[in-house]
This record gives sequence, C-alpha cells and structure tokens, in this order.
Amino acid sequence: MMQASTTVFTVKDIAASRDYFRDRLGFNVAFEWGQPTFYIGLFADKVRLHLIDASHAPRPPGHGAMTVDVDDADSLHAELARRGANVVKPPKDQPYGMREFDVADLDGNMIFFGMELKKS
Repeated sequence: MMQASTTVFTVKDIAASRDYFRDRLGFNVAFEWGQPTFYIGLFADKVRLHLIDASHAPRPPGHGAMTVDVDDADSLHAELARRGANVVKPPKDQPYGMREFDVADLDGNMIFFGMELKKS
C-alpha cells in the first residue's frame, strides 16, 4: 500500500532555490545534507519536496513538475503572489472540474496548485 510521495527537483543554485521555496512559497526546511550542501528537504503541511544540486543529479534542472491539492486556490494564489512567487498562470476553472494556477521555481520546475470545483 502506498503511503506518501516526495518530489525531487534538480536545481542550479541550491541555496537560492531553498530561499525561494521558503520565502516565496512558504515551505519549511526539514534538513540540509552535504558539505557543501547539495541536497535539501522541504515541507509545507503534508507536501514534501526535496531539492538536489545539478552537480549531483542525473537529470538537468528545470524539468520537474508536481501537483499540489489545496483547499482554496484563490487565497493561496493571493498569498504566493504577495510573497513574490513566480506565478505563471492565475487561478482558472478548468473543464475537468478543477480550479488551478501554476507557479515556476527559479529553474523552471513547475508546481500546479489546484482544488476540485464544487459540483452543481
């Protein structure tokens, strides 16, 4: 039985990416690994995200994506925009029953935030 999942993004500048996720997207730092640091664990509520420096990764930066289910897309969008997140697409109702908005990190990794629309 599957219990949870952690996404790993490859990034060019791990310190700058850590700061972006912490300061702009509201993630907390769980741990940092390596001397110098090349791997970082982050979390926000039940969402876990790890960052790996490109010098230690088998894949290039900017090719990752994750989807995060949220309670209120509009409120979160407003909060992240206020914090200076790179919002690529504002909240929009989708024909498949979701209200979503998209954010990019410093390398172009994408985070898709969405909530299920109430059925009428």
